[in-house]
Amino acid sequence: MSTVFVNPERCIGCRQCELSCAVEHSVSKEMSTAFLESPVPHTRIHVEPGVIQSTSYPSKCRHCNPAPCMGVCPTGAISRNDDLDLVLIDGERCIGCAVCAVVCPFDALTFHHSADRFGGQVLVATKCDGCVDRLQKMETPACVEVCKVDALVFGELNNLIAQERLRQAGAMLAAAGATASMTFKGDSLLPWHAFGEELEEVADAALADGKVQPIR
Repeated sequence: MSTVFVNPERCIGCRQCELSCAVEHSVSKEMSTAFLESPVPHTRIHVEPGVIQSTSYPSKCRHCNPAPCMGVCPTGAISRNDDLDLVLIDGERCIGCAVCAVVCPFDALTFHHSADRFGGQVLVATKCDGCVDRLQKMETPACVEVCKVDALVFGELNNLIAQERLRQAGAMLAAAGATASMTFKGDSLLPWHAFGEELEEVADAALADGKVQPIR
């Protein structure tokens, strides 16, 4: 199943994904006019500060399976689209009780006024819907389409993980080739050899003391 995969180390905090997401979920779907709408459209993805200065992380709904938010919703406003494997919210059934936000392990839900509920006066749960309308048209999610550094990529999850594993392995090998390896008396594996010899000595001593019995 295809999904949006996050490469947090590539995020530069430009927040273009947030802007693109808000525009995609506007009525006009035009950047030049979306901010004039009432209520103003809101982003479903949130770029949060990283644990290290000058880093950031694009946080979004993981569409869990099973989804805690769907299990606790008292009105059945949250359901799963089995064809696209997306957890979606029906704003017309949401009562804004925020129970879903309490159980969400990723803080993916926010609450905003809905234009479809009493003239935009009711707060409803809002979260990433995977750009379901775009996926049904075989298009890439808006946040992925706008990301220029591949912090957000779209595809089959196992393939994306395999690609990232190869990339990290290549980076590690490149770094190892650029740095001289530490050697001990000409043998770079000497510390491991010594560690193994010490384990054998401990085992032999334990056998000699009768604390353990040899395997027969």
